[in-house]
Amino acid sequence: MSNVFAQNADYLFMIGHATKAPSGHNTQPWSFKVSESEIDIYPDFTRALPVVDPNNRELFVSLGCAVENLCIAASHKGYSTNVVVTGSGVIKIMLSQGSTPNEPSPLFPQIPIRQTNRSLYNGQIIPDDGIALLEGIDTEADVSVHFFRIGSPEYEIISNMVYRGNSLQLNNRAFKRELQHWMRYNKKHQDATYDGLSYAVFGAPNIPRFIAKPIISSIINEKAQNKTDRKKIASSSHFILLTTSDNTIEQWVNLGRTLERILLKTTEMGIAHAYLNQPNESGELALEMAQKLGIPNEYPTILIRVGYGKKMPYSLRRAIESCILG
Repeated sequence: MSNVFAQNADYLFMIGHATKAPSGHNTQPWSFKVSESEIDIYPDFTRALPVVDPNNRELFVSLGCAVENLCIAASHKGYSTNVVVTGSGVIKIMLSQGSTPNEPSPLFPQIPIRQTNRSLYNGQIIPDDGIALLEGIDTEADVSVHFFRIGSPEYEIISNMVYRGNSLQLNNRAFKRELQHWMRYNKKHQDATYDGLSYAVFGAPNIPRFIAKPIISSIINEKAQNKTDRKKIASSSHFILLTTSDNTIEQWVNLGRTLERILLKTTEMGIAHAYLNQPNESGELALEMAQKLGIPNEYPTILIRVGYGKKMPYSLRRAIESCILG
């Protein structure tokens, strides 16, 4: 453990909150390096998803979510922050304490209770004033956020793109192998890694792995996934689509920061969220979707569905110490 932590437990506090960020397949693809007045976040490419995320775009979005959590936690401790994304993808967060620190973010209490909720929602529609609050959230540079209500033509367009994305991915053996690599089939399995897609977050029972694995493997197919997604999409209120203008690392990080603000605000409002990134993960589908939605000069990057649902079990996180570089 760095000597910095012996002198300043605030940094450990900030990193602990940063690691609560979401990530694809819950891979937690981040490492942290600490100096006297700086915390750097490094991409951990050993936890990348080369099949579903070959350009590491979603990986850097996850790092952006971690950055936002860290900055919010820093403001809670009275620090000001300055974020720089380097050309190599290392994110430098400069920390300072002075007479005029950043105002503490009201979203801080939501960091430990935010969760990706993959369940069926109850079909209740988010009121217009609630959507207006979400539309008013500050966005980082070169990031756009679009809201589409269930029943709209755009909602139907996106839904069909999700189903087509399932068809592409679930007929790809490499995609299925990668997905299964990150599945955690029971409590013993999840507790051995503290990462990945836990059986619990899908509402599956805790049964022996030799039983659970073939059952789960048998339902990872196009037909079953589209049937499930149709029900989940029909139970939701809105899609939220986040895009960038130039599809660069810095913009992916900025999008992650914006996304995390939205996720924390929806948590505060009692609104559930889950990802449906299938259309964004195919270059051809993403381009077609952008054209059909009337945003041809934007890059669709993150798609979530939102609505109202019961809390689900939480994904586990690795020990903070395992994420810190010496």
